[in-house]
Amino acid sequence: MPRIAGIDIPEKKKILFSLQYIHGVGPKIAAAILTKSGIDPDRRTNTLGDQELAAISKVIDENYVVEGALRRQVSQDIQRLKDIHAYRGERHRRSLPARGQRTRTNARTRKGKKKTVAGKKGVNG
Repeated sequence: MPRIAGIDIPEKKKILFSLQYIHGVGPKIAAAILTKSGIDPDRRTNTLGDQELAAISKVIDENYVVEGALRRQVSQDIQRLKDIHAYRGERHRRSLPARGQRTRTNARTRKGKKKTVAGKKGVNG
């Protein structure tokens, strides 16, 4: 398997889609990387030579924050929000949606499994 930016990428797929296995590289950035390095997006990853893979790695290293550095940066940004007690930081601390979504229904992904409250139904008064 070829390695770009320290990540194994699939060799049977087209390079445009293989690059998207790197955390922080989506369709638009993958296309930009290939344009800057002068490689055809329709070529398969296993047909690329060492120089071409090195050119792709060089473009990624010089212009983009990916993988571990990106994960670290995002977690530091979230920690900063928590430290300054920003509203978004408080939402992250409580594991609730931070971008204005409703929580009365449809927040199960963020809140986790249902927690049943005992004795709520039968109490009158």
